[in-house]
Amino acid sequence: MLDLDRLRRIRLSKRPLGQLLVANLGLRWDYRFPRRTEIVIEGVENIPSDRGVFLAMNHTDRYNYWPLQYELYRRGLRMTATWVKGKYYEGGMTARFLDFTNNIPLPSRGYVITIEFRREIGRPPSREEYRVLRDLVDRKIAADDPLPADASADLRRFVGGDEGLSAFLVGFDRRFDAMIHEVVRLNREALTRHELNVLVFPEGTRSRRLGRGRTGLAQMSQHLSAAIVPIGCSGSDRCYPSNSPFSRGGRIVYRVGAPLEPDGPELGPYRVPPEVLPLTRAATERYGDRYEAITAVVMEKISELVDPEYRAEGEGEGGDERGVERFI
Repeated sequence: MLDLDRLRRIRLSKRPLGQLLVANLGLRWDYRFPRRTEIVIEGVENIPSDRGVFLAMNHTDRYNYWPLQYELYRRGLRMTATWVKGKYYEGGMTARFLDFTNNIPLPSRGYVITIEFRREIGRPPSREEYRVLRDLVDRKIAADDPLPADASADLRRFVGGDEGLSAFLVGFDRRFDAMIHEVVRLNREALTRHELNVLVFPEGTRSRRLGRGRTGLAQMSQHLSAAIVPIGCSGSDRCYPSNSPFSRGGRIVYRVGAPLEPDGPELGPYRVPPEVLPLTRAATERYGDRYEAITAVVMEKISELVDPEYRAEGEGEGGDERGVERFI
């Protein structure tokens, strides 16, 4: 389970042993035999060598980060830490593997409210209970509003009833913000102390065609004043068509775009003050439009770098209407 104590125990490495073992004992041979996997990186010179950056890539399949990590390592370039969902830390073996291979978990409000409910009540919230809880922490239900009439007894006990709701929400925000402070620490250490690049999938989920980007990357990069390097991945889904970690062979092309600097011409107009703590409700409420605009720029750059079959449905047939419609 991912909580504040678990986040504080995560340690990153400049040369993570787990990645080295996967590369040398697994991928090195899998990409040669029995069917060769050709890995092409176009524009690799766009990845700065003198500083850590965020690498923003589309996520076509379960393993499309492995060939990229392997090829960067083989060329002697900086290794990576990768953002992963907090829910992957529910299983002990999976969590240990993720720690071993230099990953940074990102807790979402939905995840945190679910595990806190389960810890106190002894079961996960029902779909109806979760919807009420999520509306509460997102302030779609105000602290001085009464709980819905059909709210369960367990939910009322969890939030302290109508009388304790305000205190519950203040406490939840405090706990969640403390977790985000640890996530910020891990990202800052990755980029600076450990001289890593941080790999992020802005869509937040796997999809063969580009989907809508989420604003977490925009928020973190603005806070840390770090550049975002867009990368388009094409062909990996044919090498990894299932959940199997073994490639079926084929050709994977990564196209690397020019860095998007936080104060550069593309992102500069939407600059958010670095002192704003990312991924918090306060940051989104005040600067949500700017984060969405930054994300729209990043997703458009990724779209330009992938083959047409990986672009959003209808793109190029009347224009991409996604704009700045993003969410956390």
